[in-house]
Amino acid sequence: MSIVYTKNLKKIYQMGEHTVYALAGIDFSAEQGEFVAVVGPSGGGKSTLLNLLGALDKPTEGEVVIRDCKVSEMSQDKQTIFRRRNIGFVFQNFNLIPVLNVYENIVLPLKLDGLKLDREFTELLIQSLGLEDKKFQMPNTLSGGQQQRVAVARALITRPAVVLADEPTGSLDSCTGMEVISLMRLLSEKFYQTLIVVTHNEEIAQMSDHIVRIENGKICNKE
Repeated sequence: MSIVYTKNLKKIYQMGEHTVYALAGIDFSAEQGEFVAVVGPSGGGKSTLLNLLGALDKPTEGEVVIRDCKVSEMSQDKQTIFRRRNIGFVFQNFNLIPVLNVYENIVLPLKLDGLKLDREFTELLIQSLGLEDKKFQMPNTLSGGQQQRVAVARALITRPAVVLADEPTGSLDSCTGMEVISLMRLLSEKFYQTLIVVTHNEEIAQMSDHIVRIENGKICNKE
């Protein structure tokens, strides 16, 4: 079943006299537990799609549906709550809170939402990502790969339906990047979560279940 899909999704900007179609009517879907790589040239609409799927932006037209909920039609407040409980984000630049240690960064989404901490699941995540001996260190004492592992744990801590990653290996060397992606895939399979990754890396794309190519705001093909 499709855990996330869009219908005729459009994002249009008016630049003076020019109309720019960042997305020009996209029908996209991903199944539960699937790893989808979104590829294409810069400026083609990949990150715009991810922002709309994650309810970080509103479409000009069309629908975004996650877990049978029309996210695109929700109020901003409802989107915020839905996003915290159903969507995990992994960004290129980690976005860790510098004044919080590793453990505090990981459990932060639960605290923000007033949710109970599942200590067994939290420890399983930390162990799976090889962070047992880093729990009480500050982000600035970690390597880039370790910081991205913390970001992955934070994205998964709420057990979201969908994990969205925008160039998650862009700040890492190739070896570390492949290691992080391999862990993300392993964990998404283990917890049956859908993983959607925007990437320019062909090796990462080939690790996915499906590749979606976007150019000029349109899906060119799905492999």
